[in-house]
Amino acid sequence: MMDKADTPPGKVPLAVVLVGIAGMGGVYLRALLDRVKAGGVRLVAAVEPHPERCPDLGRLLLLDVPLFKNLEDFYARRGADLAIIASPIHFHCDQTCLALERGNHVLCEKPPAATVQEVRRMIEAQERAGKQVAIGYQWSFSAAIQALKNDIIAGVLGTPRRLRCLYLWPRDEAYYQRNDWAGKRSDGRGRWILDSPANNAMAHDLHNMFYVLGRTRETSALPWRVEAELYRANPIENFDTIALRCQVEGGAEILFYASHAACRDTGPVFSYEFGEGTVSVSGRDVPVRADFLNGEGLVYGLADGEPLKKLWDFAGDISSGRPPACGLAAALSQTLCLNGAQDSMPDIREFPPSIVRREGDPGKRTASVEGLSEALTECYETSLLPSEAGFGWAGPGRVVDLSSYQSFPSDASKNSIP
Repeated sequence: MMDKADTPPGKVPLAVVLVGIAGMGGVYLRALLDRVKAGGVRLVAAVEPHPERCPDLGRLLLLDVPLFKNLEDFYARRGADLAIIASPIHFHCDQTCLALERGNHVLCEKPPAATVQEVRRMIEAQERAGKQVAIGYQWSFSAAIQALKNDIIAGVLGTPRRLRCLYLWPRDEAYYQRNDWAGKRSDGRGRWILDSPANNAMAHDLHNMFYVLGRTRETSALPWRVEAELYRANPIENFDTIALRCQVEGGAEILFYASHAACRDTGPVFSYEFGEGTVSVSGRDVPVRADFLNGEGLVYGLADGEPLKKLWDFAGDISSGRPPACGLAAALSQTLCLNGAQDSMPDIREFPPSIVRREGDPGKRTASVEGLSEALTECYETSLLPSEAGFGWAGPGRVVDLSSYQSFPSDASKNSIP
């Protein structure tokens, strides 16, 4: 299965080292094992400090794929063309920079890193290496989002006005106990993690609003100010619930509401309002649709219909020399927005214990906030933040200027807008 027999004539498959084979890394591993000959890639090694967590470890060992504890050990003994970084957030920057220094192209999972200073360091490393870096925001690689973005760039939908997204996704104790960094702001060495719904499970949905407003295929609109409200019901360091308002270059408004502590699972719901119509989605398996003011409609397809298309597309991009649909520059907007959001409310607000419900068996209990699903839905429909809507548990964050934002955490006195 691992030979080159089925590679198209004249093309040598890319040698791939996969960093992380549990969690999202396990998804990449299965894809590489199942489609390696058809995808123009060849798995030459895996890096994983805890291989016992990988469900497909047996398949990997059967194929005699070398396994290394860390990326440094791999490069001391072997080489590759492409490094796929599917490790925890706080390793993304260092591992991407190391892979670039060793002459590899990189596909790094989302988010690119926890902080803007790390992303900028990655951009500098990429420029020195002259290699390509893709970030695994799979919506950006989908045919549906590319078609929508092309229409936005061409002016088919008119001027962007307001983009809103609501995503409620209950998660239990096991979700936060699955590793040693879930829900954390930083690790024991002081490295920023900033794990949250908006920086992990629902990061695609926030990133996509910046991405579709980018003026080219490879860019996103940059946020220039943000205000956020951050809450938690779970016993974690960071927030499990967020509501934010952001303005981007060009003047469009972005509103984002997400929670792991609501009792209802909505899947992504969004409404992108333009001068000539509205683009919307009403659930996880619902196609992206545009409804124009003239009564016409257009269906683009599923935004997340091909989650591993990013891998195969990027392999083709490397061979052709074309930049990836979503690289570091396009991914920076989401990191910049969330760094500002954390600065907007540096002290996470606790939901009052009287409205937090904990249900289920030990280890699988869920913490849900009474009335939160309805409250965030109301905020989404009215384009308000919870404090503006008058909910008793809510409080406002400050407005953070992102136009000259350099490093997280920022100097509040320099970046706060009265």
